[in-house]
Amino acid sequence: MNPDDSLLLGPLKKFFGFTSFRPLQRDIIRDTLAGRDVLALLPTGGGKSLCFQLPALLRPGLTVVVSPLIALMKDQVDALQAAGIAATFLNSSLAAGESRPRLRGLHQGEYRLLYVAPERLMLSGFLEDLQRWNVNLIAVDEAHCISEWGHDFRPEYRQLSQLRPLFPGAPMMALTATATARVREDIVEQLHLREPRRFVASFNRPNLTYRVVAKSKPSRQVIEFLRSRPRESGIVYCQSRKGAEALAAHLNESNIPARPYHAGLTPGERTAHQELFLRDEVRVICATIAFGMGINKPNVRFVVHHDLPKNIEGYYQETGRAGRDGLPADCLLLFSPGDAIKQQRFIEEKPPDEQRVARGQLQQIIHYADSSACRRAELLRYFGETFPGDNCGGCDNCLSPRATFDGTQAALKFLSCVYRVAQKSGFGVGLNRIVEILTGAESEEIRRWRHETLSTYGIGGEHSRAEWQAIGRELIRLGHLRQAAEKYSVLELTAEGRAVLRERRKIVLTKPVTVPAAPEKRARAGEIACDEALFEQLRRLRKQLADQRNLPAYIVFSDVALRQMARHYPASRGQFMRISGVGEKKLAEYGAAFLGEIGAFLQTNPRQIFADDSFTAPLIRPRF
Repeated sequence: MNPDDSLLLGPLKKFFGFTSFRPLQRDIIRDTLAGRDVLALLPTGGGKSLCFQLPALLRPGLTVVVSPLIALMKDQVDALQAAGIAATFLNSSLAAGESRPRLRGLHQGEYRLLYVAPERLMLSGFLEDLQRWNVNLIAVDEAHCISEWGHDFRPEYRQLSQLRPLFPGAPMMALTATATARVREDIVEQLHLREPRRFVASFNRPNLTYRVVAKSKPSRQVIEFLRSRPRESGIVYCQSRKGAEALAAHLNESNIPARPYHAGLTPGERTAHQELFLRDEVRVICATIAFGMGINKPNVRFVVHHDLPKNIEGYYQETGRAGRDGLPADCLLLFSPGDAIKQQRFIEEKPPDEQRVARGQLQQIIHYADSSACRRAELLRYFGETFPGDNCGGCDNCLSPRATFDGTQAALKFLSCVYRVAQKSGFGVGLNRIVEILTGAESEEIRRWRHETLSTYGIGGEHSRAEWQAIGRELIRLGHLRQAAEKYSVLELTAEGRAVLRERRKIVLTKPVTVPAAPEKRARAGEIACDEALFEQLRRLRKQLADQRNLPAYIVFSDVALRQMARHYPASRGQFMRISGVGEKKLAEYGAAFLGEIGAFLQTNPRQIFADDSFTAPLIRPRF
């Protein structure tokens, strides 16, 4: 079976309201419908769900979606039901009285999609039922959880290896947002995928703007950032539960509705706080890293890292919660070397065999935060992808290139100090000790090893300790110094560093900069210019209709759909159907209300004219 586009595009518009596919979706769907196994690596917001949801509608039988994320199951089932698709879920959040009618419906063939947690799926009685329900596709979401080499290994996923012999005729689809080559191979082996087609999308999220700002009075920085975006919602990631609680309380005192989210809350409290965020009752969730894995809120307009993430992979995933609808979103990281020291202490509590890896990962995220290079290119390089260009136009370093200065004397002093310490003591020391020596600190360790007798002791009075730390980190990044990933992270001169000392080479260093929190007035990737007054009016209508149905507002319509309505002013059912995300069921349920609101608005407000203001112009559609 190899359906042409007409067979795919009809249901795509009817149920999901879209007229085109995102990259790789069409090919993944075609291979699945042809009965092939598939391994799909699509970044957060890249459209994984549609890859199994559309095939579920085009073949008889039941599509089983395995997911460890309980909240996400409900979220996606709500969205599918709102689009007129028969879907349900089974997991530990349901009472027996809620599960029975769903099981009865499954026995009677009433559903096209079933979302289920792995531990529920692998119960012997449940597997026997499943074999009677005409399973036509098994989709394993978050497939990296099956691999011990992955960043989120879950032992219950290993049982999924039993599925292939039980369902030999059903194609299998493994989906994940981040997986190294080693993890991909492990997924294929563990799930017994048969010569799977492999799809790896670009990790680039062009609608996200990345910034790193020197951390100084972080609560005030966060409040200023949020006040510059009064109508937007987002996530602030904190390192600790206590930090998340304190920041949420501070935001509420500043009249910014916020809630904490962390593992120390009761399940009921976490669910309640998440629901308030999903339904736009609170603007901000202050969370530890656990938050965000189980939600699909597409209109998260910003992600702020109040504290330094543990590694680049975690940072990429967390920033990936922003802008899933394809509209512009901001990612701000507040960076302080003190946060790196805190992370080092946490690392020392890990088993010895994990410490080396964790230190290496920490060094990578520190280098990212300090770097004056394109941040998008740095992120993509981590995942083995090359950014095609010199300026991404979507990070602080490309938008406002950092000022540089002749750092030759500072570099020579720092490198010479590293050399002198090793020469006198016979061993190296860490970055902070070098900074103490350069600034003439009087500490017990310096006296113990008689470092005050070094020729480099106290020669760095022209820079503060923080400035010397930044210089040292840049010299590491430039390759003049090597920082060991062992417990004490000692510094060593590289061959390049020795050559700089020997030949007195000129070294250019970058100055740290604080970026304004206010959004720039510039065209941004994914932006949809529209009548902002009408957009706000449509947002209020959407919230009202969603509340009546006990749904998050974005399930009624995405911000993308509302912005297109506020740009094109549809006046008929036919024109309304051209809006991205408007399928037949949503037209029937919401069309009259939105058309009426737009018509009433135009009676008292002039229609604005935009470039390419026609329905034949390319329309940006949200990430599904």
